[in-house]
Amino acid sequence: MRAVLASLAMATLVLVVLGAAGSDYDILMRRQLLLPVLEAPHANLQDTFNDARGAHRHEATDISAPRGTPVVAVDDGTVRKLFNSRQGGLTVYQFDRQEIYCYYYAHLDRYAEGVHEGQAVKRGDLLGYVGTTGNAPPDVPHLHFAIFKLEPEKKWWTGTPINPYPLLHAPRDASVAGRNR
Repeated sequence: MRAVLASLAMATLVLVVLGAAGSDYDILMRRQLLLPVLEAPHANLQDTFNDARGAHRHEATDISAPRGTPVVAVDDGTVRKLFNSRQGGLTVYQFDRQEIYCYYYAHLDRYAEGVHEGQAVKRGDLLGYVGTTGNAPPDVPHLHFAIFKLEPEKKWWTGTPINPYPLLHAPRDASVAGRNR
């Protein structure tokens, strides 16, 4: 009997840690992720997740906005990595608080003052500014935003892609969606 109760307690703990039962979309939808470019109208969102980019899928959503538009954290978490890559240019890899998901912000013009690796962030905290670094066309400023589910090793550069478009385009509670810090 004690073994059964211990197993049930462990299963309950796992569900609590993972944000309750449900698919990744269910879990992320309940979080009501902020639009990372708050000043961009939803019309500027493009579902480019399955679009071809050379020999691979895009696996992200592009959000058009003028160069220098603020980019904010979509959820609470930690800035895990600041990186300058050939493809993404200036990027931020943010893990959620439970280190289950990684939010990826790319093509930034510059980082916000004081942003650093290991920094705890709250949803709405300023991370950087929309730009065209990396392989983005110089005349098309936008934020390349991606979400992926981390693997058990918690490597910032790898995971299972999740289409952010339906999560960002979903109707939301206005008191939460418009909040910015």
